Amino acid sequence: NDMKSLFIIILSVLLCSKFSFYIDHKKGSDPVFIEASKQRNGDAKAGYTYLIEGDYLKSGIPFSFFKMVFNKPGDDLGRNGLNQNIPYSFNAIIAPNGEKIVSPNCLQCHAQEFNGKFIIGMGNSFSDYTNNNAGTALLLEKFLKSGTGNEKKLEAARNFIQSVAAISPYLVTNTKGVNVADRLAALLVAHRDPKTFKWSDSTLLPIPDEIIPTDVPAWWLLKKKNAMFYNGFGRGDFGRFLMASNLLTVTDTTEAAEVDTHFNDVLAYIYSLPPPVYPQAINKPLAERGQLIFEASCSECHGTYGNNSFFPNLLIPEDVIQTDSMLYSSNYSSPQFVNWFNQSWFTTGDHPAKLVPFKGYIASPLDGIWATAPYLHNGSVPDLESLLNSRLRPKYWSRDFKNPQYNLDTPGWKFQEETSAKNKETYNTTLKGYSNAGHYFGDNLTDDERKAVIEYLKTL
Repeated sequence: NDMKSLFIIILSVLLCSKFSFYIDHKKGSDPVFIEASKQRNGDAKAGYTYLIEGDYLKSGIPFSFFKMVFNKPGDDLGRNGLNQNIPYSFNAIIAPNGEKIVSPNCLQCHAQEFNGKFIIGMGNSFSDYTNNNAGTALLLEKFLKSGTGNEKKLEAARNFIQSVAAISPYLVTNTKGVNVADRLAALLVAHRDPKTFKWSDSTLLPIPDEIIPTDVPAWWLLKKKNAMFYNGFGRGDFGRFLMASNLLTVTDTTEAAEVDTHFNDVLAYIYSLPPPVYPQAINKPLAERGQLIFEASCSECHGTYGNNSFFPNLLIPEDVIQTDSMLYSSNYSSPQFVNWFNQSWFTTGDHPAKLVPFKGYIASPLDGIWATAPYLHNGSVPDLESLLNSRLRPKYWSRDFKNPQYNLDTPGWKFQEETSAKNKETYNTTLKGYSNAGHYFGDNLTDDERKAVIEYLKTL
């Protein structure tokens, strides 16, 4: 045992020395530590109930119309009453005027069917924003206006219809599977007064041309992070950011303040979420070797795991990470969104929030990383093997969106490398914002070292 311990110490020192040499000559600018922000306490059980039944969107599709169009049985999450047999990504509620309506909920982006299980908190990597839904919203409005006795239904749907009709033409992506949350936020604030949240039919801010894709991060990572979003610019009270979806239909800041009283509970629920456990056997000796390599080569940025876990909360500058710059650079080339937020209602009260831009990205915690493909902030890399070996990253790749298959060995989505962007199911890394460049740190490892690291990552 003593000899084994000595061997491990010596190996660790050698690996650390190898890594230190690499970092000292390649790192460029220094990482930036993110200070922790005080968060409100809450009730996780109440947060879950509000998440799947709550009225954080108080305008939506009339219940009868929704049931007529969405007539397939839904995953009701054990819900009763109006929400029984409603798809998990919608909440059925009573609007302020007493009408029954159905509105999209947070699980539109933050839940996914994966490997035969439904997992709340897993980012939805199958979203489809390749179509303009403005026409559907206007058709609903026309339908409600044409029928007699629909006045209250139209009133309950009006805020939802006006938002969807206004923003949908500017949310169309080139490919399936990417998220447009950043674009959605910028569009919504462009139509709202920062102090009152009152809606304006015309835009109050210029809207950038680019739609920057992201991959939805797993919710269970948030408990370790001192800032939200890939570039770590969400500082202060996390609940204020979580409730920002309310901007889709909010009437004014009085309504926003009421919704805000529930999101400390929602945050408590998110903090309670564990990462999924790898479902197959793990090669323990290989994983132990991988842990040594990981802790020598990766833990400086991504932290350590297990009994003595530590997450460093570091922002990695652009000249170090070298991944696609469009997401963080948009805060500098189009600062109007940051300025709007930092002058808005969100910064008021005893638990304010603010945005602090940074030219780079946060090094994320890696809990459950084996299950969260595709990788990088824009979802441009299909599996862990190509994340750790940039030479394997496909320029064009596609996956089966109807019958998705996950490769638990690599791990990552089973994909087909393409020679061109054939259709909307092909990820095209040549597009602006879709690049798979950067995060080259794994290139310094041998194939055997990479295999060991991947085996260890399955244990997280």
